[in-house]
Amino acid sequence: MERGDISTSVVACLLETQFPEWAGLPIAPVELAGWDNITFRLGEDMSVRLPSGHPYCAQVAKEHQWLPVLGQHLPVAIPQPLAIGVPGCGFPWPWSVYRWLPGAYATVDRIADLISFARSVGDFLMALHAIDPTGGPPAGQDSQFRGGPLTVWDPWTRETIACLAGEVDAGAASEVWEAALAATWAGPPMWFHGDVSASNLLVLDGRLSAVIDFGCSGVGDPACDLAIAWTFFGTEARKAFQESVPLDAAAWERGRGWALWKALTTYAEALRLNPQTAHVAGLQFGWRQPARAVIDDVVADHRM
Repeated sequence: MERGDISTSVVACLLETQFPEWAGLPIAPVELAGWDNITFRLGEDMSVRLPSGHPYCAQVAKEHQWLPVLGQHLPVAIPQPLAIGVPGCGFPWPWSVYRWLPGAYATVDRIADLISFARSVGDFLMALHAIDPTGGPPAGQDSQFRGGPLTVWDPWTRETIACLAGEVDAGAASEVWEAALAATWAGPPMWFHGDVSASNLLVLDGRLSAVIDFGCSGVGDPACDLAIAWTFFGTEARKAFQESVPLDAAAWERGRGWALWKALTTYAEALRLNPQTAHVAGLQFGWRQPARAVIDDVVADHRM
């Protein structure tokens, strides 16, 4: 099944055949449906989440096993699994029903105080990183290699920097990447979220209310969770965030590398799809600034 074929009618069929008690409730797409998974609101109190492709199927069982464990230790709400569905109605993979979490995805204009918000995100990460990692899913293919070494992305990143040499300062970007690769991780394994981005942070009444989408979560190097310092926070908020997440300097070098990788990925793909709109790539995820500007910001911060 193609991503575009995952529709409200498919969800309605799955519910009718597998969870008839919820059949007939209104089904509506959400504001940001997601990439690895497509999310729909079900009635007032639930959501349905379906993998958009086979590579993301393992996330279903992982979230159902571990979200109830993690949620006991975190300072804000996270998704609460209610049921697992099986393939059917032409949909070939397992899927999930969750309790609905109120709030809108984070944008700068929805946040009452960005400094306080940065500290709240930091407090969430410190609580997550402190949870006992015993038995947790290791970083690897199921986490899209988040939480693992940046070397996995080394060939791709070097190639992309070279391809974008006319668009970005290739020498400076390479300096950032080399520094991130050299800052190897030697600490104990920790829980990581894997995709701490504005689109996965919910805001209610101007404050952080929930963190969603743990599909890339696992146990490993938490530096991947630091990329939001550059994709969403400006100088002052970034400083507050860094003070709230007292990892060592090497972790922040790797976090800067993850931010560069994410911005390069976003910008390169946008140029491939539509060069006319590439200058706004990243804003659709709630980023503070476009991916092209994030690359410059990462480079400037590295040289400070």
